[in-house]
Amino acid sequence: MAGAISVAAEWQMLHNRYYRKPEIYKMKWKHIDLSRNKVACALYGGPIAVIRDDSKIVQLYAESALRKLRIFNSAGVHLAETVWRNPGGRLVALSWTDDLTLICIVQDGTIYRYNIHAELIEPSVSLGKECFEHSVVECVFWGNGVVCMNEGFQFFCVPDFKNLGRDGAGVVKLADPLLEAPPLCMAVIEPKYTMSGNVEVLIAVEDHVLLVDEDGVQQVGAGVGPLQKIVVSRDGKYLASFTHDGRLLVITTDFSSIIFEFSCESALPPEHLAWCGLDSVLLFWDDSLLMVGPYGDPVRYYYDEPIVLISECDGVRVLSNSNMEFVQRVPDSTVSIFTIGSTTPAALLYDALDHFDKRSAKADENLRMIRSSLPEAIEACIDAAGYEFDVARQQTLLRAASYGQAFCSDVPRDRFQEMCKTLRVLNAVRNPDIGISLSIQQYKELTAPILIGRLINAHQHFLALRLSEYLGLSQELVLMHWACTRITCSESMPDSALLSSLLEKLKLCKGIDYARVAEHADKSNRRKLAASLVEHEPCSSKQVPLMLSIEQEDTALSKAIESGDTDLVYFVLFHLLQKAVEPTLEFFGMIQSKPLARDLYIAYSRCYNHEDLKNFFLSAGQLQEVAFLLWKESWELSKNPMASNATSPHGKRIKAIEKARDLFAETKEHIFESKAADEHAKLLRMQQDLEVSTKQAIFVDSSISDTIRTCIVLGNHRAAMKVRTEFKVSEKRWYWLKVFALATIRDWVALEKFSKEKKPPIGYKPFVEACIDANEKNEALKYIPKLTEPGERAEAYARIGMAKEAADAAAQSKDSELLGRLRLTFSQNTAATALFDTLERLGKETKPQPPPFSSTNNDNHHNKHAHTTTYLPGTTAADADHDATFVNVQSTAK
Repeated sequence: MAGAISVAAEWQMLHNRYYRKPEIYKMKWKHIDLSRNKVACALYGGPIAVIRDDSKIVQLYAESALRKLRIFNSAGVHLAETVWRNPGGRLVALSWTDDLTLICIVQDGTIYRYNIHAELIEPSVSLGKECFEHSVVECVFWGNGVVCMNEGFQFFCVPDFKNLGRDGAGVVKLADPLLEAPPLCMAVIEPKYTMSGNVEVLIAVEDHVLLVDEDGVQQVGAGVGPLQKIVVSRDGKYLASFTHDGRLLVITTDFSSIIFEFSCESALPPEHLAWCGLDSVLLFWDDSLLMVGPYGDPVRYYYDEPIVLISECDGVRVLSNSNMEFVQRVPDSTVSIFTIGSTTPAALLYDALDHFDKRSAKADENLRMIRSSLPEAIEACIDAAGYEFDVARQQTLLRAASYGQAFCSDVPRDRFQEMCKTLRVLNAVRNPDIGISLSIQQYKELTAPILIGRLINAHQHFLALRLSEYLGLSQELVLMHWACTRITCSESMPDSALLSSLLEKLKLCKGIDYARVAEHADKSNRRKLAASLVEHEPCSSKQVPLMLSIEQEDTALSKAIESGDTDLVYFVLFHLLQKAVEPTLEFFGMIQSKPLARDLYIAYSRCYNHEDLKNFFLSAGQLQEVAFLLWKESWELSKNPMASNATSPHGKRIKAIEKARDLFAETKEHIFESKAADEHAKLLRMQQDLEVSTKQAIFVDSSISDTIRTCIVLGNHRAAMKVRTEFKVSEKRWYWLKVFALATIRDWVALEKFSKEKKPPIGYKPFVEACIDANEKNEALKYIPKLTEPGERAEAYARIGMAKEAADAAAQSKDSELLGRLRLTFSQNTAATALFDTLERLGKETKPQPPPFSSTNNDNHHNKHAHTTTYLPGTTAADADHDATFVNVQSTAK
């Protein structure tokens, strides 16, 4: 138990809770005085940035007058440094972001960013014009953001440094609190803890506090001040403040209630005020660190050197010139084991191990005493081991847990194994050379992937790789970052040797992104190395763009084609086209030998760029394809009249067609297309002349037949004959066109005269149809008798409603099927139906013989007998003047 007594002797009691302040590191830096420097410490045991404070008058001793920005790890091991030469005035503040970017803000509002290796990250950005004109005087940082106040007492917020651009882009101006004097102090409530989701700034003014955000200013906490210092707790719920009369107030952030109040011995505001977890508050004056809790007397620590307090999620790191300490509440599991005189199962188990090591029978007695509580004791020992920074004590506690497990089969082994794995990781990164002083709670909050990312950024690649392998995480990111760093640091190493070195390590991880490594090599002006690396990239979508960036266009096109991804092929083609401004013979030659690329280029150019496509076809000797394009362009010109010349609106079209004709004529296989193009050009030229002469835009783009018909309709028979002669229109087509054209304008005299010029080569049926279509039955009767086929006459008579004449003609044709159709046509007329029924019956009873009513007998029959006339549907009284429109009912009856 002597070991337990020595452990508990280091603790301090604050009311009913123990606190301890173990030393984590003895600082390895030399000649660093925190009081002469501005210091920024990253959370989670991150690096420390130190730069001489130019707002103080200090003695230089033997050091250079040039200020240096130095970066150390938490153990004071020097990592990097750089001379501070940045313009913009005095350095106002500096702080680390969550991703370990050092933010330095100077008076004129310029923000300089550095990585962990003290390398300036370009470009520098600005808080905007108002901060430039009225210097920045104070800054309050949180996570990845900052709130700044300028000399005009205006407040500006950067919610996220990742979204910050030049000239103030990404900077939000908060509402103007209309201050006439500087505030006593200010603090920030992070956006994730506010109702609005925006940052809120607490400004102590006189005896109250102003809450400022983007939307307005609100007065809160009237009568609590004046407040000299304000600090917000990590969960954003509480506010620790130091008043002008030396009181420490802990208040809720909405100022609804005071949690507790403590009167300090001094009314001077402390140099530092910080939360220690959520249980207590630390205040530091010149030589005294005071810990105050809600109950009981405070705990006081004394220092003879300046310190810096860094609040963590589970305590406070105390940085001094000589060491790094960690103030934290002692975990309950540790208290149960190491409290003096403790008889808890965990303490007895720990004591049993001590007796076991001494070969004492007391070990067995202790185990029998706690047999029912053994699982609880084992869990407490495992948990206490996780909170220890001392490796020997960790081992002892884990041995105690293991010793207990030997006598308890109910305890799962996973918890023990997981703790061993966690402690191995923590002990590895706590090594002073690494200098990341994480507690187990900080490690859980930070997470293993982020920890490995921090190791990578610190160029601790070997440890990061081993931890990734040990924790079962992907090693790809580690190896890629190592490869990029190796390329950067190996400027004098030959490409071949460097390539072998890189591939030897990169092949350890499957699926490595060679393209990103190759891209870094290209940016490092090692294009040959980049070309060699990108050959190992299996993903074409990553490989091809990089090949284009290193000007390996032909290889990139081949790889894109091999992938079968048409989008990727198009990507290469567009890159080549954009680079060359306009396609060249070299480009045409490149795609000509690659069918897929050639076909895709042709398909694209057909839709969007005919000129380049014509050049491609000309380079390939495909004249007929150029001709087809010209012909297509001629039609597109017809859709865009504005592109044509007013004096010769279709001149461009005609020229394009004539060019196509000449190109078609160059090849024997396209004689037909050449003649067609020639005739098209002639027709278009004639149509243009006709439109000019008639002053009617109705000819262009119509067919030859339509052109002839339109000329006849307009009475321009000479032009119609010219078109007929020019294009060798056949006589039959000419008759068809003229017949229907004359019928369209209802020039029946001209139609009859045209029919008598000579025997029509198309017969008289078109004449009949034209008249019937024009609803001129009387005109149709002029031509129906001239039809040579009885069936045609029958159908013609039927169309104009003359049933008897239709029946006579049908009887002559001896076509029973025709009679049936005609009977259906006149089904609404009883007399006509009876007539067709008689004809059908006679046709069945007798052999084929001359029809009972010839045209001659029909005429005699009409002359010899009196008639009773019945009009068929569709006939009129005017039709009765022609003997052909009635039905002889008497003869039907017979």
